[in-house]
Amino acid sequence: MTTRVVLADDQPLVRSGLRVLMTDHPDLEVVGEAATGEEAVRLVEAVAADVVVMDIRMPGMDGIEATRRITAGPTAARVLVLTTFDEDDHVYGALRAGASGFVVKDMALDDILGAIRVVAAGDALIAPGVTRRLIADLAGRTTAAPQRPARALDGITEREREVLTLVGRGRSNSEIAEDLFISVATAKSHVSRLFTKLGARDRVQLVIAAYETGLVRPH
Repeated sequence: MTTRVVLADDQPLVRSGLRVLMTDHPDLEVVGEAATGEEAVRLVEAVAADVVVMDIRMPGMDGIEATRRITAGPTAARVLVLTTFDEDDHVYGALRAGASGFVVKDMALDDILGAIRVVAAGDALIAPGVTRRLIADLAGRTTAAPQRPARALDGITEREREVLTLVGRGRSNSEIAEDLFISVATAKSHVSRLFTKLGARDRVQLVIAAYETGLVRPH
């Protein structure tokens, strides 16, 4: 299957570079480009995109609002945020708006393509180093007081609580299995149940839930 990609960035050079890069990968097809958030929202539905690579800082409607509208709309498109991580203080907001993950503009191009494939497959497991930077950023942005009541976790088991804590600390399924002395398949099953019980679309939202309920605290 070919993943249909929309590139949303106000810098033509960025869009052009990604488009050229994808021409060598038959499983990825750029089906549209947008220079503003408004254009991205309109384009996604018109071209039946699977993934939107979304810059945050664009004129007019920014990437956060565009992400919110796309993920709340009728399409099944998933959003991968494109940002200059160390300078951009809106990553958390974009993830809360419904983004499935993010890539950093100074990442290796192959890693960006890999992230597009991961998001297209319905997951949010991006490169571990980037994921850990996200965890650190969430920790820095989340206050000591929980932003979501702890009772939001009442429906999960003690084992699922342990798994959620480890997800919130950036652990992969294999690392969770090792920490809890269970199989990788069992760890994956626990994570899947957490998706359902907490209404989380992907792993990034589980991380946010772990912080907002106070299950994981900033260091």
